Amino acid sequence: MIELKNIFKWYKVGGNRAFVLKDINLRIAAGEFVSIMGPSGSGKSTLLHILGLLDEPDEGEYIFLDENVLGLKEKQRSALYKQHIGFVFQAYHLIDELTVYENIETPLIYKNFKSSERKAIVAEMLDRFGIVGKKDLFPTQLSGGQQQLVGIARALAIKPKLLLADEPTGNLNSKQGESIMELFKQLNEEDGVTIIQVTHSEKNAEYGNRIIELLDGQLVS
Repeated sequence: MIELKNIFKWYKVGGNRAFVLKDINLRIAAGEFVSIMGPSGSGKSTLLHILGLLDEPDEGEYIFLDENVLGLKEKQRSALYKQHIGFVFQAYHLIDELTVYENIETPLIYKNFKSSERKAIVAEMLDRFGIVGKKDLFPTQLSGGQQQLVGIARALAIKPKLLLADEPTGNLNSKQGESIMELFKQLNEEDGVTIIQVTHSEKNAEYGNRIIELLDGQLVS
């Protein structure tokens, strides 16, 4: 499903290159659940953003669903993202001007779901995450944990082939965190969703069937 070949990402600092990612080679098969671990500043989130087509490497090749995505036009890449990828952001990335209901519904509008289908899917997500009572509130009226649940609900609403999650339980209490990880495991095992998560938690990492470690922008295992 995914193949990264010789991926480099750097920033220019005073005429020199400061590497964020160095020579990343990685294959992830459809249906895998992969956990990415490493200390802060090791390049985990950058790698996840490249996998999610939200950032581009400076060098290398990225094959996703048999497409060389770096050779695609912006519009084609955006369509690929909207069609197949759900992303749970560490900083939520909810739209402040939209209600909880509308935030969850937005990706379904992009995918041209009919109004009745959207209504059913959003209702299912609100119920699944226990946020029915919050549907008419705006993100600023929610706690961090509630915003995280809305972000996860939004990512899962489109039934993605690939789910990318950046510290998905970072703002949740331990009980909520455990139930989210169990849900991810169920999505992976029963629905065949490919999941790649960035996590600092060894307990969460063990939900995956493979753990990848990054150090100073390089794969160490």
